[in-house]
Amino acid sequence: MRRPALTVGVGARSGVPAAELLDLIDAALAALGRTRRDVGRLATVAAKTTEPGLLAAARTLAVPLVGHHAEELATVPVPNPSAAARSATGTPSVAEAAALLSAAPDGRLLAAKRKSANATVAVAGPGPDLRHHGDAEVRSSGLVDLAVNVRTGTPPAWLREHLAATLADLAAYPEGSAARAAVAARHGRPVAEVLLTAGAAEAFVLLARVLAPRHAVVVHPQFTEPEAALRDAGHRVHRVLLSPADGFRLTPGAVPEEADLVVVGNPTNPTSVLHPGLAGLARPGRTLVVDEAFIDTVPGERESLAAVRDLPGEVVVLRSLTKTWGLAGLRIGYVLGPAELIARLGAAQPLWPVSTPALAAAEACSAPAALAEAEAASHTIAAQRAHLLRGLADIPALTVHGDPAASFVLVHTPGADLLRDRLRAAGFAVRRGDTFPGLGPDWLRIAVRDEATTDRFLRVLSDLTRN
Repeated sequence: MRRPALTVGVGARSGVPAAELLDLIDAALAALGRTRRDVGRLATVAAKTTEPGLLAAARTLAVPLVGHHAEELATVPVPNPSAAARSATGTPSVAEAAALLSAAPDGRLLAAKRKSANATVAVAGPGPDLRHHGDAEVRSSGLVDLAVNVRTGTPPAWLREHLAATLADLAAYPEGSAARAAVAARHGRPVAEVLLTAGAAEAFVLLARVLAPRHAVVVHPQFTEPEAALRDAGHRVHRVLLSPADGFRLTPGAVPEEADLVVVGNPTNPTSVLHPGLAGLARPGRTLVVDEAFIDTVPGERESLAAVRDLPGEVVVLRSLTKTWGLAGLRIGYVLGPAELIARLGAAQPLWPVSTPALAAAEACSAPAALAEAEAASHTIAAQRAHLLRGLADIPALTVHGDPAASFVLVHTPGADLLRDRLRAAGFAVRRGDTFPGLGPDWLRIAVRDEATTDRFLRVLSDLTRN
């Protein structure tokens, strides 16, 4: 299968020879292990689209030459800005901005820009596959599942029996008042501040449809569905990329003040990092969305904002029953937030969006006995995670960045994409990292499992990284 086409952005002086451009493009492609056959278009500022050298280079490559207005290019954030380019063209890098804009909506630069005497080129390619999720890793039978973060051995027997008892009521339309009241009581909130959804993923779609942000920010690496939902709804998304050098922690000032919508996971998938003090991101005029799908894997649910109601702006918390209770196939989650926003989100839902068994699960899993069971499970997960981390520390080829706090860990190792294939051949499925913005092919996410399963996995992993 041919790889998706690349975009080459070009900034050029008048009179640049086609041969000079092609030599520069060839060098940039060679550094990526690519060739002219991989190029799908050249892109530049509109004023240069009649430049003979650019037109000749495009003809040689048999690709179109795309022009963007200088005002449009000036709005594109670029990683390597140039004051000279800004002074001459109004944009800090024509090559990088044109490449990124033409590769939109989710393009990314694949290498630093290259310069010759009369030109600059930058190569962009398609961004991460935001619609790839861990379940795709385990569709082959016989694999030990370390790719999906659902707790093993779930749903527990008592919950399966409770759900099975609802089958006699399926002739009636779902009625969610009792489940909504149970969730509200569990978090100490009025019922009007709770919306039940068909999983947290539906909540992201509802937010994208209802909100009208001028400057939406998604903090990455994180669960990709919120960005995908925002893009599908026509919103432009700005990314804040957290760094492994900082342990993937959210540093002060990372989120721009002008952001009127901020989406962040806590603890974050896939980094497993728990961010303290997210309440400090709340602002008047800003909607802060905190994805707490994994907070019940953290003992005491520390750092949760689920019960916090006195912050400025709109603070929205999303929860899921998928991970701890093993209900991915049932689709049940909920949103906590200001009553006015909850009403708007509810008005955007179809009729009867949550099934009768899912409503029963929401009510049952909010009961005191279930909360005690979830808390005990979080301590078990913490012990199992510590066991996994000790084993990973003994494998020199691997690095864990940050302080994992959830039911998975993120590891870096050169050639992780090939290692993942070898692990599959050995019977273990792990989650690829390159579909998360801010990561790449050298990252893997590994689910926490019982010690015996972890030990078997670590033995195979250690052997494969030595050979």
